[in-house]
Amino acid sequence: MPIKFGTDGWRAVIAEDYTFRNVRLCAQGASGMLKRRGLAARGIVVGYDTRFGSERFAAAVAEVTAANGIRTFLTDRAAPTPAVSHNLVARGAAGGLIVTASHNPPQWNGLKFKPDYGGSASPEVVEELEREIAAAEAAGRAERLPLDEAGSSGLVQYFDPRPSYLDHIGALVDLNAIRASGMKVMVDSMFGAGAGYLPALLAGGSTRAVELRGERNPAFPGMAQPEPLAHNLSELMASVARGPADVGLATDGDADRVGVVDEQGRFITTLQTFALLCFHQLEVLGKSGPLVRSITMTSMIDRLGETYGAPVFDTPVGFKHLGPVMMREDALAAGEESGGYAFAGSIPERDGILSGLMILEMMVKTGKSLSELLAMLEAKLGPHHYDRWDLRFDETRRQEIERNVRERAPETLGGKTVTALDARDGYRFVLEGGYWALVRFSGTEPLLRIYAEAESPEAVQVLLAEARALAGA
Repeated sequence: MPIKFGTDGWRAVIAEDYTFRNVRLCAQGASGMLKRRGLAARGIVVGYDTRFGSERFAAAVAEVTAANGIRTFLTDRAAPTPAVSHNLVARGAAGGLIVTASHNPPQWNGLKFKPDYGGSASPEVVEELEREIAAAEAAGRAERLPLDEAGSSGLVQYFDPRPSYLDHIGALVDLNAIRASGMKVMVDSMFGAGAGYLPALLAGGSTRAVELRGERNPAFPGMAQPEPLAHNLSELMASVARGPADVGLATDGDADRVGVVDEQGRFITTLQTFALLCFHQLEVLGKSGPLVRSITMTSMIDRLGETYGAPVFDTPVGFKHLGPVMMREDALAAGEESGGYAFAGSIPERDGILSGLMILEMMVKTGKSLSELLAMLEAKLGPHHYDRWDLRFDETRRQEIERNVRERAPETLGGKTVTALDARDGYRFVLEGGYWALVRFSGTEPLLRIYAEAESPEAVQVLLAEARALAGA
């Protein structure tokens, strides 16, 4: 099966398609692309997460890049994807390869390629990379230099990714005020690569950070997958409510996403979270500039844009689309429904740790709890509720499901008039009142995703059920 980089990198089941041979072919393809572009002399950064075998797969990547004569900087420990991305930019490297499957179930692993700006690779770069990987596979081999030899020759150098990254993101918020606020923050690192980062940032003042699931466990016990959504965060929600604590923050497997729990132990949806973060930029910090959202993100961003005179740009799903628009428009923030948010002044890429700091800064600057901030947002923008269904489907039915949605496109959905249809990435039905429903196939997993946003939880469930029936799933 050809190696394909989906919404954010290549992912596959370990020991089936995710093998050392295929990982080496990917590294050979990336090396070939950098050499063809004349960028190899700038070097490459290689990092990895806490999944099964990730450090060994990263070593295999480094052996290939070094064998191609590319100076390789290899992290000396598991690290968050945004930390690796920051370091490649700080070093002026040509790119980065990160062994991670992000939030996928434990039997998966993956590989992300980051260009020199540290964000997700654009569709054009992905196409070029896939061509180079296919060429390496056709040739039947990848160059390989044993790691000890590569190290002794200076082609591979180990480095600690923490100091530069922590200094960088700590300077993007009022960290002293956060540390001095006396808050109690519960942190759920979900056994992932973000373990220890938020506690380290918050140390040194009266604020206390208590970390849950901070040890490495590639089985990710107690959750379907290390994705910071409500069904995986029952321990965090209970701990915040019982604490008592002021807030709960969770980061996914590679810490590029965040999940937020309010002081009552209630999960704040990813759409509400991004709306709060944009409100923080525009209202609390008084900044001005564009906002970028994916088509799966809340229409509250559009209303914030109208309220504060901020242009809003929407894109298909994935930071390979969001990041380039963010850079082109010099945007304040970009966000997608998966819980990934990026901010001006940092890499044009998701950062769950920085997002968590932004939430804390907003609470400190306003002196309000998360529930109070949500009430402020609803008073300003109206009620917005959201949910998503992830459905397994028979791959042989993919075309049938897509045809069903396309040919059955209704005039109303959930009792609301369909005012527009966006087919750039799945089928998004724009409804009166700014609400919407979307049917699309996941770009990283064999799932049919159905999304909906409406004025009440009950209206959301009606939209989801009608959209599912429309797809015949």
